[in-house]
Amino acid sequence: MATILIVDDSGLARRSTRKILEGAGHTVIEAQDGLAALELYFTEKPALTLLDVTMREMDGIEVLKRIRELHPAATVIIVSADVQSSTREMAEDGGAVAFVIKPIQPALLLATVDDALRGAAS
Repeated sequence: MATILIVDDSGLARRSTRKILEGAGHTVIEAQDGLAALELYFTEKPALTLLDVTMREMDGIEVLKRIRELHPAATVIIVSADVQSSTREMAEDGGAVAFVIKPIQPALLLATVDDALRGAAS
C-alpha cells in the first residue's frame, strides 16, 4: 500500500478521509494548510496527495502548482466541495490526475486512489 498525504483545513474531513484510506491499508500523513503540505510533501515524499482547494493562506491550486514545479511527476488528486467547472479546469491544467467531489463517497475515493497509484507506477 501507499503513503498518502491528506491536505485539508477541516479536521473532520481529514479524519474521515484518513479512516477510509487506512481501512484500505494505506499509510496517511496530514497537513491542515498549504505551507505545511509543501513541507510534508518534500520531507515525506508521499506516493499520492489528496488536496482540498479552499484553504486559508494558500489555496489548493497554488499548492498543486508549487508541488508540480518542483516535482513534475507528483500524483495529486483534488478533493473539493467546489464543483464549478472553472475549478476543475484549473486543477486539470495544474496537473491534478483526478477530481473527487465532497462529500466523499468511500468507494469512489478508493477507486480513484487506486487508479492514480496504478498510473503513477506506470
